[in-house]
Amino acid sequence: MPEARSWQVRWWLNRWRQASAAERGTWRLAAVSTVTGLAVATASVVAAGPWDSGQRTAERDRAAAERPAGGTSRPGTATPPSAAPVLAALGAPGTVTTPGSGEEAVPPPTGTGLADALEPLLEDGALGDVRTVSVVDADSGRQVYGVDADRAAVPASVIKLATGAAVLSARGSGYRLTTRVVSAGHDRVVLVGGGDPTLTARPVHGPDHPASLRELADGTASALKRSGVRRVSLGYDTSLYSGSERHPIGPNENLSPVTPLMVDEGRLDKSDRGPAPRSDDPAGDAARAFAKLLRDRGVEVKGEPRRAKAGRGAKELAAVHSQPLSALVERMLTASDNDLGEALLRQTAIAARRPADFAGGGRAVTARLKALGLPLKGVRIADGSGLDRADRVPAALLAQVLVRAASPDHPELRPLITGLPVAGFTGTLRGRYAEDGVGRGVVRAKTGTLTGVNSLAGTVVDADGRLLVFAFMTTGTTDPAGAQHALDRLASTVANCGCR
Repeated sequence: MPEARSWQVRWWLNRWRQASAAERGTWRLAAVSTVTGLAVATASVVAAGPWDSGQRTAERDRAAAERPAGGTSRPGTATPPSAAPVLAALGAPGTVTTPGSGEEAVPPPTGTGLADALEPLLEDGALGDVRTVSVVDADSGRQVYGVDADRAAVPASVIKLATGAAVLSARGSGYRLTTRVVSAGHDRVVLVGGGDPTLTARPVHGPDHPASLRELADGTASALKRSGVRRVSLGYDTSLYSGSERHPIGPNENLSPVTPLMVDEGRLDKSDRGPAPRSDDPAGDAARAFAKLLRDRGVEVKGEPRRAKAGRGAKELAAVHSQPLSALVERMLTASDNDLGEALLRQTAIAARRPADFAGGGRAVTARLKALGLPLKGVRIADGSGLDRADRVPAALLAQVLVRAASPDHPELRPLITGLPVAGFTGTLRGRYAEDGVGRGVVRAKTGTLTGVNSLAGTVVDADGRLLVFAFMTTGTTDPAGAQHALDRLASTVANCGCR
């Protein structure tokens, strides 16, 4: 049992001595469940943790050593492993009972209790000028403690929770992004981008892997040879998206130009996560890589690939499919993957038949959040990744997104929970909580980091076994490491508190 929970053992022993024989029988089951749940949670995090990496400078080193876990590139195969066992082990809304009281649910903490525990920590100067807080009981959806919770602030990367909620609501967790090759005549083919930034040109292994450009070339070459075609010209179609490919932040190691056709997120090195040099022309690079793969398979490609549009009803020669949205959303959250954030924003727009650009995506995400019954006062969605400082989101919205995701009424949103980094184990929280035994393995949260902006939103199971969600947002910070540590202490305090 983790050291941070040793106080629970002492509490159980003291109460055990005072209990009746009947009470002891009930308590024994609860105590064993608690210990077993924590052990299973730790093992699950290590063995089946979700996607991992990082995106911003402050998070780069924390994620550099992580390897992603996968999904599958073919429709109809099993959903990839995620961190769902962690949530199940630690508890779910409405399932925790008070020792000796049958099925009566443990009450949530009180606002007064949480205020006593959190307000001294909120005085930490590392938290900057503006601090907004929302702590919500996941079972009832009621906010039990808040500080300016409805005040919209720059969210940084925690906006990906809203992006994920919107695309899962619009498309469903099993939806896959498809990259195709179609015939544009007897000796001309077009590579059609489907908006999958995880499409890879690297060798893949095993049944659960991203969509493979090599497999697409295999299928295309076979189809051409069956038709007696050995020489083609190649075009590439990026018409799925509209508007500028450039994010308002400009060229940046954290994000490639936003295009529906790219391989390995436009990375120019061998990395598969975190900041990296990016291509200025990821679509053209993908097409040139595809042309080389066709040549390697005995199909001559005339000249250089050129931009083109696939005609309506064009015959499909081959296609590959991304992992399901459940896996892509998990990766986006755990890895804080900006390229996926922008791709999924546009998928939300396409599902709503809006322009697949920054503005159309922002409107589509906002509409989906409204349809979920979420509070939208002051909300502005300017992008899907959180890199744009024009984004504005209140802490109350982030908390309620997580409430919906934890609810059995919205199973399609569960990847928002399973994709959260686990403190001390995965993703952008892997290198945090090293000296915090209370929060390690218990706090699950999405991080957000921009210069002067730090945020943290996620879930904990408190000392009484109640599932709570929280959102902490700060602006005006000058010490990123100090701000992160202060946010981590807040989340750990909620986890360690019955607070009634």
